[in-house]
Amino acid sequence: MPISYSKSGVNYSAIDPTKKLAQNAAKSTAKNLKSSGFSEIETTRGESAYVWKQGSVYMASVVEGLGTKNLVADTMYQLTGRTYYDTIAHDTVASIINDLTSVGARPLTIHAYWAVGDSNWLKDRKRMKDLIAGWKSACDLSQVSWGGGETPALSGIINPATIDLGGSAVGIIKNKKHLITEKNLKPDDRILLLKSNGINMNGLSLARALAEKLSSGYQTKLPNGKMYGEALLTKSNIYAKLIKNLFKAGIDIHYLSNITGHGLRKVMRARQKYTYVLEHIFDSSELFNFIQGKAGLSDYEMYQTFNMGQDYAIFISSKNMKKAMAVVKKNGFVGLDAGYVEKGPKQVIIKAKNLVYKGETLDLR
Repeated sequence: MPISYSKSGVNYSAIDPTKKLAQNAAKSTAKNLKSSGFSEIETTRGESAYVWKQGSVYMASVVEGLGTKNLVADTMYQLTGRTYYDTIAHDTVASIINDLTSVGARPLTIHAYWAVGDSNWLKDRKRMKDLIAGWKSACDLSQVSWGGGETPALSGIINPATIDLGGSAVGIIKNKKHLITEKNLKPDDRILLLKSNGINMNGLSLARALAEKLSSGYQTKLPNGKMYGEALLTKSNIYAKLIKNLFKAGIDIHYLSNITGHGLRKVMRARQKYTYVLEHIFDSSELFNFIQGKAGLSDYEMYQTFNMGQDYAIFISSKNMKKAMAVVKKNGFVGLDAGYVEKGPKQVIIKAKNLVYKGETLDLR
């Protein structure tokens, strides 16, 4: 019996309508911002980060959470003695910062939200040392100031043996030309994909459900010799410095899409009715091949659940592609001139896999 994402507890048909209800309710609150002398950038409502005009600059804010990846780390800690919470902290920061930079913002401050079910969870000094060190290291990599945070103990809400990790960040856009919204997206734009390190934060509920079905659980070995749990805990990339350097190189970025939840459907995050043709994609990693084979999932299910090796989509004009690819490489990442945008029905076409995701499958706003 295949293990689908919805069967593992994540059902976007229930989540997305709730998000839309909240977004519709939030629209009228923009008047409160205006009463303070500022004005929202309306097109950023429903984007990964929210932007408002403040004097001569734009400001951006975002809140994001890790999800359930720390539950993998908890089990691996018991099995190996390594906490993996340096990676868990890094990935939490990555989830926040990568959303913030998707509107062109340079990160300024970040605040942590670490909620536990029982304050005794915090007494494990080894784990806490790794969590704090990993968070600080990721902040330095993102060039963001860690301003503080909140650590509530929520008995009865959160499992006493776990922690819920998330946070918020604020960024600045000094050059108004660097504000990235969907209105700059154009037909004939090229799609530059960035290669992911691994599973990142999306699809973990399904990956954990699979572990329960494996005879050796997270200790099951992949063909490359790595434990399944170890492969799931690979650090995610952080792109704040890369986006800054792309701007510095004079690259005109038309749009950005952080490929997290919803898999490669996120390529069509913008509201326009365009068709996004992916002529090439990165090969699926050993981890994703393992998950697909053991879970019995179709390509369609895999590519709408996981990033499948594609981390971030950067939309630029064809004349900027060669230069942008050089900047990506110089910053230590791997890029791919993957496809193009064209007029047509809202959909993502993945030619290499003969897959089509229609617009109605991504009903975010």
